[in-house]
Parts: sequence; C-alpha cells; structure tokens
Amino acid sequence: MSIILNIKMNGSTIMQYITLSNGVKMPQLGYGVYQVSQEECERCVLDALEVGYRHLDTAQSYFNEEQVGSAIKKSGVSREEIFLTTKVWVEHYGYDECRKSVEQSLQKLQTDYIDLMLLHQPFSDYYGAWRALEELYKEGKLRAIGVSNFYPDRLVDIASFAEIRPMVNQVETHPHGALPMAPFENGKGGTRKSGLAAKA
Repeated sequence: MSIILNIKMNGSTIMQYITLSNGVKMPQLGYGVYQVSQEECERCVLDALEVGYRHLDTAQSYFNEEQVGSAIKKSGVSREEIFLTTKVWVEHYGYDECRKSVEQSLQKLQTDYIDLMLLHQPFSDYYGAWRALEELYKEGKLRAIGVSNFYPDRLVDIASFAEIRPMVNQVETHPHGALPMAPFENGKGGTRKSGLAAKA
C-alpha cells in the first residue's frame, strides 16, 4: 500500500514521500541527471542538494555516476539523508553481467548501498538481470529494486514470475507522450513512479 508522508518545516510541506511495497520511503520529487554532461554533473548535483533535493536519479547509460558520487561525498549531506536511484543498462543484462555492473555502480557512486536499482529497459536477458537484482537486494546492497520503461505486458510478465516483485516502474510522463500504465499501483503488487518526479 502506498502512503504519502509530509515533512513540514515552519508550517509548509517541503517533501512528500511514498512508501514502497517493502516499507522503504522514497521522496516523490527527485533531481535527475539525464543528459547532464560529466563536466557539469557534479556542480548540478551539489546545487540540487544545497536547495533541498534528497532524491537523485542517474543511470549507467548516463555516464555520470562517478560525478554524482563525488558530489554526494563533497556535499556534506549524510548518505542516509539521500535517496539514490540508478539503472542497469541493457548491455549489462544477464545474471553475471548485471551483478558485475551493479558492483561497478556502487564503486562509481562511492557508496555501500543503492536505495533503488532499476532495470532500464525491457530488452535482452532481463530475467537473468532481475535474478541478480533479487540476490543483491537480499544481500542488502540494494534497498529496493524495480524496472524502468516497462510496458504493461512486460511488467505483468516479470511481476508474475519473479520471486520479488518490482517495487517501482519508473516511466516517462509528459504532455507529449507517456507509456501506458500497468495495474500495479495502489497496493496491487507495487508502486508506480512517474518519470516526471525524477526530472528537475
């Protein structure tokens, strides 16, 4: 079941959270670094953290995980206050490759755990990659696992056969187009995450 929590400061709401199916609380508003260059990324993330963002969204395919990790270290904000999302790219799918790529993301991000790890697209061997995410979740290296850009049929497929259901399906949502949503929200097996929430 999804629960929205409001954090209040001086009487005004500064951040809303959603509780994922495993109890992890995720800020609804985040700062995404898609198409932010390596040269600009560290500064942009530092600025975002300074103005109050606590959810950062990156991906292996954005090629800026190292800069995000460096900004987190330099920010002075404790790691526990930051909700960090990244995504496994399709060239790293399959069980072994996925595990290896997650370990590399942990190193690049300079952290012992990732708050939310997503499979970026529903292509290639995403079944093997999902099994790797399930094990890394059980090991405590990932606090939550999910998918990104999965159409309803692919989401239903993976949710039906996985040991651990996806906790998030991050989809792009804007006035010029959006992916159709699968029936996995409002306590029916998971939570959706709008791509709009991850954009700054």
